[in-house]
Order: sequence, then structure tokens, then C-alpha cells
Amino acid sequence: MAADAMTSRAGPAPLHGLAFAAAIGVLAMANFMAVLDMTIVNVSVPHIAGSMAVSVNEGTWAITSYSIAEAVMVPLTGWLAQRFGPVRVFTTAALGFGICSLLCGLAVNMPMLVTLRILQGLMGGPLMPMSQTLLLRVAPPEKRNMALGLWTMTTILGPIAGPVLGGIFSDSWGWPWAFFINVPVAIICSTLAVRILAKYETPTTQRPIDYVGLGLLIAWVGALQIVFDNGENDDWFQSGFIVTFALIALVGFICFLAWELTDEHPIVDLKIFRHRGFTIATVAMFFAFSSFMGSNVLIPLWLQTNMAYTATTAGQMMAFNGLVAVCVAPIAANLIGKIDPRLMMSTGLAIVALDTFWRTTFNTDMTFWELVPAQMALGFGMPLFFIPLMSISMSSVQPEETASAAGLFGFLRTTAGAFATGVIVFAWRDATVQNHAEIAGALNNTSKTLAQLHAAGQSTQQALMSVDNMVQTQSVMLGTNNIFAAVAVIVACVSAGIWLIPKPKKLARAGGGH
Repeated sequence: MAADAMTSRAGPAPLHGLAFAAAIGVLAMANFMAVLDMTIVNVSVPHIAGSMAVSVNEGTWAITSYSIAEAVMVPLTGWLAQRFGPVRVFTTAALGFGICSLLCGLAVNMPMLVTLRILQGLMGGPLMPMSQTLLLRVAPPEKRNMALGLWTMTTILGPIAGPVLGGIFSDSWGWPWAFFINVPVAIICSTLAVRILAKYETPTTQRPIDYVGLGLLIAWVGALQIVFDNGENDDWFQSGFIVTFALIALVGFICFLAWELTDEHPIVDLKIFRHRGFTIATVAMFFAFSSFMGSNVLIPLWLQTNMAYTATTAGQMMAFNGLVAVCVAPIAANLIGKIDPRLMMSTGLAIVALDTFWRTTFNTDMTFWELVPAQMALGFGMPLFFIPLMSISMSSVQPEETASAAGLFGFLRTTAGAFATGVIVFAWRDATVQNHAEIAGALNNTSKTLAQLHAAGQSTQQALMSVDNMVQTQSVMLGTNNIFAAVAVIVACVSAGIWLIPKPKKLARAGGGH
């Protein structure tokens, strides 16, 4: 397996002590910074649009441009690592990310901001897979799973912390601080990476550039991201614009697969999917992360639109998820190598499925503290799944395939987030509309209710609006319950499918179990 092979290969000795702790901190911070910027700007869009005198829809291009650039770069990580070296790629990306973040905060108009966000996404793309690859390279075998656990924790916390921090910065200091916050982190990461990781650079190979594959990748990923980001606003496939880009994405994807599987020097090594363990782990990650991101989007929306929570209070609710995850992650990392990781993964998703099914019973009378246990259960289950998932997926590939595997894994994780956000928000609003129509059609004694409202001093128009508000409130609640029911079924199926992964016999020897 990859973990054992990496331990035995010739090269610099693993890090220990303070140097190892510093390496974990650098790599985890870089990963957190890149994941954080996937969501930190989301709540800042109205502020950005207002300051630049553009519509909110135009302001969303600050999100779309970054997502497209990052999604294109992530799967290219394996090629970049072979061509330039993983340490050099990581250091350059971290420094470039900081420079682009600074310039984004200084942007004076939307075209300038979009251009800089594209450059920021190009720099941020390699940070996630490269940090994971280098972590496996510098960690002693007995501490590799612990290090991966800490690294994975940043992947879980990033999407949670993004909207919370973005809201605080936008309301208190101004939206540019959502970008400026990256600058000191980038300087620290790039500086320490040069000092600590330089000896772990690997020989480079002069591989030719697969221009056709790169062009097809940009075309279909860019088109798909545009569909995800604009589908909700444009009524999805009722719009010719969305249909056109969906077809471009589909045709481009098919052509991309055909070319990359037959080209002698593909820019994305799809042959990695020949490893059954990696393939099943990746599929499980896609659906599990989609469910996780979908919940992170749906819960704050529901709290603010239906439960009268402010953005700050909704963020406090989401924080319980992250607080529990921080506590569980080190425990989960320590368990790898002691018990079958498939059992951990399946148990974690079973907890999430039960928690999500429990949410189908929620109602509009629940208080803040009655909702907190559900958030804590989600924070307990997700690390049990994600932390062994990283170890089991990377141990399924050859050592020389680690960078490419990490890139593909990160790409599908990024795609899962965009997919879940678009689909779940659309399904939630569609379910709300359908429930509204059904409840309105089933109302009894409406005249009696209107008469009571008249007696309370409301006009006819006010009484009708009051009834409609009550119907709408219950429609949103039922729509939310419907979505959680569907998500619970998906997560339960993934929990059962985990057992299709081959038993990782050598994974235990890579952990702390020996």
C-alpha cells in the first residue's frame, strides 16, 4: 500500500518534535485558508455589490469566478507536482494566494475583482491536495493518521467558519477584510514551508503539456460551475442559458474522458480509478460531502427565513457543529489502526443519517437549545467518516500517484459542494411552493379564521396576509423536513456502501497501532 511504500522509500527522514508540529500547522493552515475562501465571500456579496454599484446577481460572479478557477486547478495538481515539484508548487501557491487576496481587498470595480478572484482560485486550487500530499511525506508512519486527522478537521471546519467570519467582517470592518485575513496566514505558510519542507522536494520530470485535455477540462468544469451558480436564479432548465451550458458541460465531459483515457501524457491521470478502494471512497465522499454541505446551506436558510434568527444567531447555531468536530477529530485519528476504518466510516454516517432523520420531526416551536443537540450530533458523526476516509483513500493508490489522487479527490469534493448547494436550495424552494399550494387547498373554516382576525382589528387585506404567512411558515417547515428525509436516505445508503471498500490490511501498520 501507499503508506508502507512511502515509509520505506529512499528520501529524507520524517519530521519529529517541534519541526513536525510546525509542518502540520503550516499545511493545515494552508488547507483551511483555501477551503474557507470557498464560502467566506458568500455572505459578503450584498456588501460587495453595494460598494461597487452592481446588482447582487452580478456580485455573485465574485463567487463563481473563484470556484471555476479552483475547480480547474485542483485536478491538475498531480501534473504540476511532477513538472515543478510539490514543495515548490505549494510554496508558490500559498504566496500567490496571499498576494491575490490582498489585491482582491483593494479592488475598486467588479471586473477587477472578478479577474483577481480567478487568479486567487488558480492559486488556491493546489493548496488542498498539495498540503495533503506533503503531510503524508513528512509524517512518521506512527503519526500519519493523527496528522491526517488534524488536516481533515480544517476541511470540515472551513465551510462552517466561512459564512460566520464573512458576516462578522462585512458587518464590522467591511468586506475587504474577508480577503485581507488571508494575507498574514499566506506569509506564514509560505515562509515556514521554505524553511521546513525544502528537503522534501522531489525530482521533476519534463512532461509535455496536454493542451487538448486542459482546454476540455476548462470548458466542461467552467460550464458546469456556471450551471450550479446560476441555475436557481434562472429557473434551471426552463432557461435556454442554463440548458446551453449544461449541454456544453455534458459534451465537454464526455470528450474529456475519452481524451484523457487514451492520451499518452494526460494532464489528469484518470487511471487512478482502477483502484477499487480509491474509487468507492471517492464516490462515498462525493455523496457524504454533498449532504454535509447541503445541511450547512439549508440549516442557516431555514433558521433565518422561518425561525426569525439573525445571521449572527444562525452562525452561533452552526458553531456547535464545529466545536464538537474539533473534539472528536483527534479521537477518530487515534482510532485508525486500532479498529477497522470502514466500521468508523459506516458508524459516522449512520449517526449523521439518524440525526438527519430526526430533523424531519422538527417544528416551528423549537427553541435554540432544543436545536443544538442535532448540530452536535452532526459534528460528532462527520469526523468519524472523513478522517478514516482520507487514510483509506490515499493508502489505496501507489506512492507516485498520491498527488494525482489527492487532486482528483479534492476536485470531486469541490464539485460536491457546488452540486449540493444548487440542488438542495432548488429542491427546498420547490418543495415549499408545492406544500404551500397543498396546504392552501386543504384549509377549512377560512372564513371563521378571517372573522376572528377582523375582530382582532385587522383589515381584510391584513387578515389575508396573516393567513398566508401562517401557511407559508408551515410550508417552509414541511419543505425543510422533506429535504432532510431525502438526505437521510442518501446518507444511510452511503453508510451501507462503505463495506464495498476492500479491507485495508496494511492501513493499520501505517497508524499508531504498532
